[in-house]
Amino acid sequence: MNIRSQIAMVFHLDKCIGCHTCSIACKNIWTDRKGAEYMWWNNVETKPGTGYPRKWEEQEIYRGGWEKGGDHARLRGAGKVKGLGVIFHNTNMPVIDNYYEPWTYQYNKLFDSPEGDDQPTAEPVSQITGERITPVAGPNWDDDLGGSPLYARKDSGLAGLSEAEQEALFRLDRMVMFYLPRICNHCLNPACIAACPSGALYKRGEDGIVLLNQKRCRAWRLCITACPYKKVYYNWKTGKSEKCILCYPRVETGQFPACMHTCVGRIRYLGVMLYDADQIEKVATSPDSDLVRNQLGIYLDPNDPEVIIKARIAGIPDSTMEAARNSPVRKFIIDWGLALPIHPEFRTIPNLFYVPPLLPSPAAVTDGKYDNTGSTLWDPVESSRLPMQYLAGIFTAGDVDLIRETLAKLMAVRIYRRSVNVGDISKSEAEEALNRARYTSETADAVFRLTSLAGFRERFVIPPTHREEAIEAYEETRIRKENAGFGFIEKPERGL
Repeated sequence: MNIRSQIAMVFHLDKCIGCHTCSIACKNIWTDRKGAEYMWWNNVETKPGTGYPRKWEEQEIYRGGWEKGGDHARLRGAGKVKGLGVIFHNTNMPVIDNYYEPWTYQYNKLFDSPEGDDQPTAEPVSQITGERITPVAGPNWDDDLGGSPLYARKDSGLAGLSEAEQEALFRLDRMVMFYLPRICNHCLNPACIAACPSGALYKRGEDGIVLLNQKRCRAWRLCITACPYKKVYYNWKTGKSEKCILCYPRVETGQFPACMHTCVGRIRYLGVMLYDADQIEKVATSPDSDLVRNQLGIYLDPNDPEVIIKARIAGIPDSTMEAARNSPVRKFIIDWGLALPIHPEFRTIPNLFYVPPLLPSPAAVTDGKYDNTGSTLWDPVESSRLPMQYLAGIFTAGDVDLIRETLAKLMAVRIYRRSVNVGDISKSEAEEALNRARYTSETADAVFRLTSLAGFRERFVIPPTHREEAIEAYEETRIRKENAGFGFIEKPERGL
């Protein structure tokens, strides 16, 4: 048993209002500079939709992540042999048009234009070339379904639905959407690290945050291809790759990541999870049907006496163990079974989990009018506007039963709390719903509290930084990496 600690996250999708406050907070701190205009380390997408960059989920196009080959996993579009084949001409890498060409406006024309009969306008100009352009795409161009068949109807996740199911989604009486915020998943089996020829990407031993050493980066950009979530970006000004760093300077001082601190809907949770690194290969090579359950099995119980002893031997501080015991993330993922990974079939073992949306039941159109009087909030989860297969394609590698089980738990909590707070549902009905979900009333109350009433310190449990151990781990990593890659890596200066 090789015990390690990992900072993991949960996003509660029923609470996201799509305000993009998280995206702007991240942009203002980390990517508000030349060459990073198009970078959104945190972005919020509308589902159904094609996402950012466009169609990032279609690995037939981008060749990201891992694929199962016999009893092992291999990179789809990178690696020692494949990497050499595409290192100078990579057709699987997204280009600027897959993102968008960033633009600003010539505001000076509002003041400097000569006097005339027309109102002067601030014309859009490219932030890359400086030339005038007509914007045709943006990071949130498909917000709220985008009002166009170019976005929602081209969601690759709809391919698993029948034609009738697809058409039903876009009828007025069933039209539905939810918001999907995304950041780097800081995976346990990160494809970006495996693909980098220069050894520039690495995973911190003390908290599992995946970082990129700018001095080592040689702009091969195989990390961009390898990341199936497309959360590594290329800075065209500096010639280096960049990615989300989970605001580690803030985390190290006990503060919350900027996107999480500013979240209006309070959808975000952060905490420590313990995992067995010896099980990574087993999870990464699992059949699709077992991927999620095997990933959940890799996480360890911080209250287990054997885990406590071996964690101490592995050098994990007692303060980190205490944080793992109080982790809100563990409660959602393991204790309550409510949070699921995004696209586990990419086999990177992501550490960003989502509580799937418990959407309202469909209404009907009668005489041309939208009528929901025949529907209630308590209809079976199977009547959700989004087909189970669609949600399963995003969160469970196609396991519909696991999606149904998760939504049934969310519905049970809703029914129970309605019984307590409003009283229009009988106690026996509420107990029956809890029994079906294998929940107790105490569990339902705990879910309700952490979902609705928890403060910052309950939603974000950050262990204190042990500086002396971080320096020791850095030195060990430096020694190991001196001979990594193609042999032309600079020895890094000792730093923070």
